[in-house]
Amino acid sequence: MQFKLKVYSESAGVLDWQIEAATVQEASRQADERGYVVLSVTESGWPGLWPARLMPRRGERFALLLFSQQLLALLEAGLVLVEAIEALVENELDAQARLVMRRLLDQLYAGRTCSDAMAMQPEHFPPFYVATMRASERSGGMMESLRRHIAYQGQIETVRKKVVSAMIYPAVLLAVGALVTLFLLGYVVPRFSHIYEDRATDLPFLSLVLMRWGRLVAAHGGKLLLTSALAATVAVWLATQSGVRQWFGARMWTMPWLGERMRVYQLARLYRTLGMLLGGGTPILGALGLVPGLLSPLLRGRLELAIAAIREGRSISVAMHTAGLTTPVGHRMLQVGERTGQMGEMMERVAAFYDDEVARWVDVFTKIFEPLLMALIGAMVGGIVILMYLPIFELVGTIQS
Repeated sequence: MQFKLKVYSESAGVLDWQIEAATVQEASRQADERGYVVLSVTESGWPGLWPARLMPRRGERFALLLFSQQLLALLEAGLVLVEAIEALVENELDAQARLVMRRLLDQLYAGRTCSDAMAMQPEHFPPFYVATMRASERSGGMMESLRRHIAYQGQIETVRKKVVSAMIYPAVLLAVGALVTLFLLGYVVPRFSHIYEDRATDLPFLSLVLMRWGRLVAAHGGKLLLTSALAATVAVWLATQSGVRQWFGARMWTMPWLGERMRVYQLARLYRTLGMLLGGGTPILGALGLVPGLLSPLLRGRLELAIAAIREGRSISVAMHTAGLTTPVGHRMLQVGERTGQMGEMMERVAAFYDDEVARWVDVFTKIFEPLLMALIGAMVGGIVILMYLPIFELVGTIQS
C-alpha cells in the first residue's frame, strides 16, 4: 500500500514523500529511520494491476526522467557532475524542480556523494535509482547508469502506453453507447409512449415494457437523475476507500485468465528493474530489497520467500521458480544466465519476453473485445429502436392485409 507523508528535516524543510509500506506505523518508521519528523500520513494508491509508481505524474513532482536525460547530455558534453547540475539549476524554469536540484547541489558542495545527496530526497529519487547511482560511483560508470535508467523508463512507458491505448477505444465505445441508450430511453421512448398510450393493450409485451419505462422516466425523470447521481457519488466514494480497492484488486487476481496476465505484467517490471540494478553493479540481495514496491501485496510475500531462499544458498533461478515468481520459459532463461554469468542481461531478456507476451495479449484482447462490444452496443440500440417501431410495423401489416 502507498502512503503519502508530510515530513520535516532541518536540511530540507517540509517535504511531501510517497512511499510503499504495509501499515501506517511501517511508513512512519521508514521516515524516522531517515531522520525525518513525520507531520502527517495519508493513504494513496491501489495495489491492483498497477504497481507502485516509479515516476511521478507530470506537474506533481520532480521529473526524474527529464533530469536524467539532461544530466546525461551535459556529462557527455564533457562537464563534470557539479558543473552539469549547476547548469541545470540555471536553466530550470520550474520552481519546484529548481529547488530539488538546488538541494542536491548544496549536498554536493558539502562533500557528499551524488547517491547520498539523492538519498536525502527519497520523495524525488526512488531507492532503486539511488542504488544504481551508488553502484556507478564505485565503478565510474555514471553515464552508463543514466543510459540504463533512461532506456529502462522508456521500455516501461512503452508497455504502459500499449495497455492504456488498448483501454481507450473500448472506454469510448462504452461511453458513446451509454449516452445513446440513455438518450433513447430518457427522451425518445417517453414520446413514443404518449403516441401509443391509447392502444397500450395492443402492444407486444416487450414493447409494452419499454413504453412503461418511457412513461416512468417522463413522470419521474428528476428523481431518477438524482438517484443516479447519488449512486455515482457513492461509487466514487467507495473507490477512494483502501479496503474496497484492496478487495477489488484481490478479486481481479483470483480470476484465472486476468490474474495470470496481471502477474506476467508485474513480473516484467520486476525483472527489468532487477536487470538494470544488476547491470549497474548492485548485488542481487540488495537489488531484491529495492523492488518490493513494484509488486502487489499478493506477490510481495513470494518475493520474501525468494530472498530467504537465496540467503540460504539456493540459486536465483531455483529461488524465483519455487516462489512462483517466474514462468517455465523464464526459469530456463535464468538458468542460462547463471551458467554464463550474465544474470543482469538475462533478466532484461526475461523482461523483454514478458513484455512481448503482454503486448500479444493486449493485441488479441482488443481484436476480440472491440467487435464484441460494438455488436453488444448495436444490439442494445437496435433492440430499443425495433421495440419502439414494432407496433407501427404490425399496424402497417394489418392495413395491408
